[in-house]
Amino acid sequence: MSYPISSKTWQRVSILTLLLLIPTVGIAVLNQSLTKAIPTNSTISANSILPNHPNYQALQALVNNYSCVASVPNFGTLPLTRTEFATVLNTCSQRINELIANNPTTVAETDIQTLQRLQKEFAPELAILNNPKDEDKLEARSNIAPIQPSRERIQDQSIRKTKPSGVVIAPPLNFPASSPVTSTDNRYSSPKLTVGGGVRGMVAPEPQTGGNFNTENYNRIDDNPFHRVGNDPLSTFSIDVDTAAYSNMRRFITQGQLPPKDAVRIEELINYFTYNYPQPTGNRPFSVTTEVTAAPWNPQHKLVQVGLQGKRLENETLPPSNLVFLIDVSGSMGEPDKLPLVQQSLKLLVNKLRPEDRVSLVVYAGNAGVVLPATPGNQKTKILAAIDRLQAGGSTAGGQGIELAYKIAKQNFLKSGNNRVILATDGDFNVGVSSDAELTRLIEQKRDQGIFLTVLGFGTGNYKDGKMEQLADKGNGNYAYIDTLLEAKKVLVNDIRGTLFTIAKDVKIQVEFNPAKVQAYRLIGYENRLLQNQDFNDDKKDAGEIGAGHSVTALYEIIPTGTKSDVKLPEVDPLRYQRSGVNATDTADNEMMLVKLRYKLPQDSASQLITQTIKDSEFNVNQTPSTNLRFAAAIATFGMILRDSEYKGNANYDLVMKLATQGQGEDQEGYRGEFIRLVEQSRELMTRK
Repeated sequence: MSYPISSKTWQRVSILTLLLLIPTVGIAVLNQSLTKAIPTNSTISANSILPNHPNYQALQALVNNYSCVASVPNFGTLPLTRTEFATVLNTCSQRINELIANNPTTVAETDIQTLQRLQKEFAPELAILNNPKDEDKLEARSNIAPIQPSRERIQDQSIRKTKPSGVVIAPPLNFPASSPVTSTDNRYSSPKLTVGGGVRGMVAPEPQTGGNFNTENYNRIDDNPFHRVGNDPLSTFSIDVDTAAYSNMRRFITQGQLPPKDAVRIEELINYFTYNYPQPTGNRPFSVTTEVTAAPWNPQHKLVQVGLQGKRLENETLPPSNLVFLIDVSGSMGEPDKLPLVQQSLKLLVNKLRPEDRVSLVVYAGNAGVVLPATPGNQKTKILAAIDRLQAGGSTAGGQGIELAYKIAKQNFLKSGNNRVILATDGDFNVGVSSDAELTRLIEQKRDQGIFLTVLGFGTGNYKDGKMEQLADKGNGNYAYIDTLLEAKKVLVNDIRGTLFTIAKDVKIQVEFNPAKVQAYRLIGYENRLLQNQDFNDDKKDAGEIGAGHSVTALYEIIPTGTKSDVKLPEVDPLRYQRSGVNATDTADNEMMLVKLRYKLPQDSASQLITQTIKDSEFNVNQTPSTNLRFAAAIATFGMILRDSEYKGNANYDLVMKLATQGQGEDQEGYRGEFIRLVEQSRELMTRK
């Protein structure tokens, strides 16, 4: 039996039901809004560390304060697993350890305490990073729901798959009870730069994770072989003042992996450092120093050092500069170690400009354009504001940008000044003129106008080392890789004279060996700087440049005549119509080799010649080599180990450490001490490998 329900009763029931549902609806809407506030398409685990967590914010402050490179994608915006958090923490610990090792006053006491607290709290995860076998234990503690793979779990697995076999874990900080506090200056933008006497930055970006494909490119290098003097008595090459290979090698080692073989250019490792060569006298732009000792990795052989020292110039004697910053703002430059680091680096240079200097700013992505016309160096606020406005996005019209930069440089050309384009990029050109051949031809056409080129490389993952090296070589300029803000300080502040002011161009070396004293020889490094013998006297042939204060070092390994070496020498049939040998009496004073150098002054088109002989009597087995030669030999030995060279003889890490320690010298800026620490890290990586 049913009873009719009046409409008024239905109304009351509906209203009552609606009132009961309102809290539920409100809660659902609130939950939905909270879900959208977290930019992820997966479930956040209970152990995830959210961006508003005090530990997260403390780590982010350390990253900003000390220019640590966050190795986890979207750090600062997305929640992290404890493993991801520990990965960033480890990178920052390495960075701060290096800063304190060079200057204990660099890091604030409060930040030291924060880092120690975080290291203690995440000690299990830091330990597991160094012991992959324990990863399953970490997963068990994380309690990640296995129903649907979350963002953290996917990234965690990606990190494990891409993590190098030997990840360098920074040791816990151990400081005196009272470490002085240092304030930092962050007037323009983060990250902060804290620099002091000789402070060095070593930490490079961690390997890209989360599925990013590594397309870094390096030109192949095959070690120079031994040449028999009887068949090939001349060795000719162009000098090289590039340093990119050293800082790039450092980036690999500090992120926990050995560098690719072709990324190790030994001459750039050697020439990263300054040497105590004498200043030139008279009107010559550089001095020439030679020395002979036993080859450390093969005592049967000899090692010959040829050192050039460029004349130092004081600030008041430097000519005015016409600088065009050419900045890659394409989409590939959006990473923290690319455009943001470019901006910070250029600001360091801007702060050193004088009123008589001029700066222009050209950018390129899908198209090229002028952001800042030629502006006097004392209008720093205007220049810095233009740099701050740069943003990454779009494809990369590199060739178009280079053409525009040279056009602007030509319009503001200083007849008696320094005219230079400074290119900052990861080298990933993909629109317009993009092939290596086209780009180098374009640069060759422009260099004769008196406008030189400095190339600054940035970034990881898609870094195009080979392309940028060629551009700098063809543009009468130099090439550096900037992995940290402190490396930018070295290149653009400490070494500013050598980086921007050329004192000699088209510098070539030709060595003639005496077969009465030398059976065979090989040039260590400079594989991509070799010239034909006839190029030495050809003033139209391009070669390397020396900047003010630059030092350049070349090493030859030679096998004395009559020595039975364990190195296999090339076999060539005896020549029928040439002399089969030369007696010692045929050459004056037992000369071992003749060193010839050709160079041009920056505004000249005709070369000048310098000659110097090296006598066999200069070698004394009981004489202690100079610190210059011992340190250069240490770097050469290290380079041969990294390259696994067939000519490394008995080279090992103990030998490198011995030579480097003996050759460290005063080391006021701490660069040589940094090298010794890199050797130690490399030895650990090799052991794990």
